[in-house]
Amino acid sequence: MPRMIFVNLPVADVERSAGFYAALGASRDARFSQPDTAAAMVFSDTIVVMLLSHAHFAGFSPRPIADARAATEVLICLSEDSRSAVDGSVERAVAAGGRADLRPKQEMGDVMYGRSIEDLDGHVIELMWMDVEAMMKGRPAD
Repeated sequence: MPRMIFVNLPVADVERSAGFYAALGASRDARFSQPDTAAAMVFSDTIVVMLLSHAHFAGFSPRPIADARAATEVLICLSEDSRSAVDGSVERAVAAGGRADLRPKQEMGDVMYGRSIEDLDGHVIELMWMDVEAMMKGRPAD
């Protein structure tokens, strides 16, 4: 079995946040979701974002929940298949209540392109397309 990553995020409104992440292309896995408490949002076979109510999240950590609008707690970067897919995801995120381009777009010609969005609770997500082969050309061998 490949290793998986589960990103656990505290959110104010699980159902609204699930709609936001669905707009980014995730699907809800009902097996690991509870209405208004937890939503398992699946991006791929190996990437799951767990949206947890503040009360539920608090049961996993003795530390206080960070205010994502005041401090950076985590920076999530999701890859996309093309530049246009990055732009499309940003448009869907904005339509679902998010905020786009918290910092300037990352323009690296035909090699890489990235944008950022903020979800409903202030968590920052970067969306990035990269041509790995082009990126590796010209790099010195290790």
